[in-house]
Amino acid sequence: MTQGSSRPDLSYAKLVIFSIGAATLVLIITAVLVVSIPAPPGVLLAIAIIGVFAAVAALGIVATRITNRAFGDSDDPEHSDPHPTQ
Repeated sequence: MTQGSSRPDLSYAKLVIFSIGAATLVLIITAVLVVSIPAPPGVLLAIAIIGVFAAVAALGIVATRITNRAFGDSDDPEHSDPHPTQ
């Protein structure tokens, strides 16, 4: 039989708060840069677009790290794919 619960230690609230928080922090930094840098509108637009992409990347990185920590290594035979592709 199993030893304890087979549920991973993953809090959806923690996942949402930290991932959205990381994206929000990147967007705040981007907004401060856009407001404080005296540059032509094209440069400011490029900074803003890069900031949006960076926010999405930060959200994905944080969410992936939290999920990987909760589920551990994929080398676990109990949670591995029973039909691996060749």
